[in-house]
Amino acid sequence: MSMSQRLADLFAVDNKGRVEALAACALPSSPPEPALGSQPYVDLRNVSLVYGDESNQMLALDRLDLQVAQGEFVAVVGPSGCGKSTLMKLVTGLLQPDAGAVLIQGQKLSGAVQNVGMAFQNSTLLPWRTTLENVLLPFELVKPHRQRLRRHYQEYRDRALHLLDVVGLKEFADKYPWELSGGMQQRANVCRALVHQPPLLMLDEPFGALDAFTREELWLLTQQLWLKQRFSAILVTHDLREAVFLADRVIVLSKRPGRIILERQVDLPRPRTLAHTYEPGFSAIVQEIREKILEARA
Repeated sequence: MSMSQRLADLFAVDNKGRVEALAACALPSSPPEPALGSQPYVDLRNVSLVYGDESNQMLALDRLDLQVAQGEFVAVVGPSGCGKSTLMKLVTGLLQPDAGAVLIQGQKLSGAVQNVGMAFQNSTLLPWRTTLENVLLPFELVKPHRQRLRRHYQEYRDRALHLLDVVGLKEFADKYPWELSGGMQQRANVCRALVHQPPLLMLDEPFGALDAFTREELWLLTQQLWLKQRFSAILVTHDLREAVFLADRVIVLSKRPGRIILERQVDLPRPRTLAHTYEPGFSAIVQEIREKILEARA
């Protein structure tokens, strides 16, 4: 079965064009959407970061304020070198700011975030592990799963296989990464990032190396999983169509040092289809963001 057929099977479309998730999808139910004004899941407060030593310093981010609500999908775009990847490292606690603070659920970060899913542009699947073994990896590392894995291995294996089935990879569960296409590897990467149901997903150009058709299939897949699980997500991308298709809100950073120069709400209904990307409202948002980036690069 093709990916398009699988996605079609996962969603029922009524004669008014509305899309309703099939109960048979069997992914975890969506948590309730947060009330307006509730505490943000991610909160960057007046954050600045400097690279280099005293003799050769470079200001990467300058007084950045950014909040991401629980269950919100935010995309970050901007010129090359504007600090997008630095922002990702700050949110996950891999870097500490030189000024300001990064908070997750109201708690100031002092080290790496434990319960987060991550997917990158290049495949990070371990070559000596099968697809299934790669997807199971978070259960070996993340509390409380690592304490339960040995006693409840079949439960975790079934969960991983189900997710692989959703993305069309169940029959490749025993294959190694080199036996998968680039698109298959990225689907497996997304599965590994989400299998332990993290409340936060970080996506750093995860589809940038793929061909256009595969990339668009993965947009649909990512949207489908987000609609079902409603995790908070931050996507870094150079693809403005991708940003508008996936996000509730698009953040545009200036050239270095990175500052927020535009926050654009994407007020388009969900679920979005590829046909929506050709509609005037969608194109207008993409063009507005493009013009802001060109202005920032000038």
